[in-house]
Parts: sequence; structure tokens; C-alpha cells
Amino acid sequence: MSLRRALADDRGSSPVEFVLVGTLLTVLTLAVLQLALAVYVRNVVHDAAVEGAYFAALADTSPEEGAERTREAISRAVGAAYAEDVMVGQSQEQGHPTIEVHVRTTLPVIGLVGIPYALEVEAHAPVESLGEE
Repeated sequence: MSLRRALADDRGSSPVEFVLVGTLLTVLTLAVLQLALAVYVRNVVHDAAVEGAYFAALADTSPEEGAERTREAISRAVGAAYAEDVMVGQSQEQGHPTIEVHVRTTLPVIGLVGIPYALEVEAHAPVESLGEE
């Protein structure tokens, strides 16, 4: 068999192509799933911060109760390891007192394992008052 004919022969190339394309598609699919998981974790943490801020802003609750509410919501959805750094404070927004919840947590990179404290979210809620202004 001549060299030119041997190079033009493509028998046996299908399994190699299948492995190469299959590997590429698998990696692409896993990357999209990981991105979706990271977005999900971010949304869960943000929604928990908003819930905690509005709970802490009620007239008969304390800021620490809002922080606990935030921790509980995060723990239920993605795990207690994601609810370790929750801070609640008070601030002024446009001259009105507000509650501010700040959460720093892990950004998932491979599954739920990721970069600690790389994801930060913040939520604000106006403080409820029983008096008239």
C-alpha cells in the first residue's frame, strides 16, 4: 500500500472522533450546569438577605432576628456552610432609617466546593415604625 493511499484511508477514525466530540460536549454541559448552580446559589443567598432585611425591619423584631432568619433560609436551601458570614446593620437611605443585611459566602466552582467569601450580596429594607411622621 502506498503512503498516499494509507493517509487517505479513514477507517477507524469514527471512534476517535466520537471520543473527542463526546468529551468536548460533556465538558461544555458540565460547565453550563456549574454556571446554573452558581447563579442558583447567588439567587438563594440574595433572596434570603432580602427576607432577613424585611424581617429585621419590622417594628417588633431585632436586627439579630433578621440575621438568624437569613441564616435559616440559606441553610435550608444550600447548606449551613453558606450561611456563616451574615451581618446586619442600620443605615440611612434618602433620609430614612433602613436595615442592611450583608452576606459573604462561597462562590461554587466545582459542585458546591468553591472560593470562600467570593460571593457578596446586600439587601436593604425600610425600618417600620409605629409612630407618625
